[in-house]
Amino acid sequence: MEHIFLALRSPGPELFQLGPFSLRWYGLLIAISVLLGLNLSGELASKKGLKKSLINDLLPILVLASVIGARIYYVAFEWRNYTGKNFWSSINFLNLNIPIPSAIEIWGGGIAIHGALIMGTLSIIFFCRWRKEPFWDVIDVLVPSVALGQAIGRWGNFFNNEAFGIPTNLPWKLFIPYRFRPEIFSTQDYFHPTFLYESVWNIFVFGILIFLFKKAHKGELTLPPGSLSCLYLITYSLGRLWIEALRTDP
Repeated sequence: MEHIFLALRSPGPELFQLGPFSLRWYGLLIAISVLLGLNLSGELASKKGLKKSLINDLLPILVLASVIGARIYYVAFEWRNYTGKNFWSSINFLNLNIPIPSAIEIWGGGIAIHGALIMGTLSIIFFCRWRKEPFWDVIDVLVPSVALGQAIGRWGNFFNNEAFGIPTNLPWKLFIPYRFRPEIFSTQDYFHPTFLYESVWNIFVFGILIFLFKKAHKGELTLPPGSLSCLYLITYSLGRLWIEALRTDP
């Protein structure tokens, strides 16, 4: 007899719809991540001796650059899906179908954390040079929020029935509707909940970063500038390495 410890099933991508307006879980989770990150990084900046207002000024630039970078990175590696007959898409505005390049249709899905990290880092470099702020100190107070935001944002994949793993019979698993399954696994119902694996891993990374930050702030530990940023990259990459091996999609 099969013992099931946890069987997850998405209720769908939309939290609710009111007329033409719909609120999607993914968008809500990203908004929550940004707000939590703003407050957390602001507090860490104050403890680091930086101006708390610095994070308020940086955040809009950082978020915009990260979203653009995440989309560019994804489209670049999936360019075949945005050329030829797929080049054009459309949006409905006032009952008019307005043509737009499908590459900018980010609400249709397709972003990559690698691009967000690259463009986000570049935006921080330019911002710090402009404001004459210490780059490594600034980025060290941001990476805990990044890890926390990733832990929250991964649940958007759950609601969208995406970024899941290979089939599994483990006591914990994720049900994927037929239309979202890869053709090779069309007869399989349950898959590895890789979104959950990465969410838990990112909580672990977040915990390590906050623990070390507090130790350094109390003077119980000496951390050179940039230490937390490098630790984040190493620990996140280690987790992503084995989780990515279970994934079935890009």
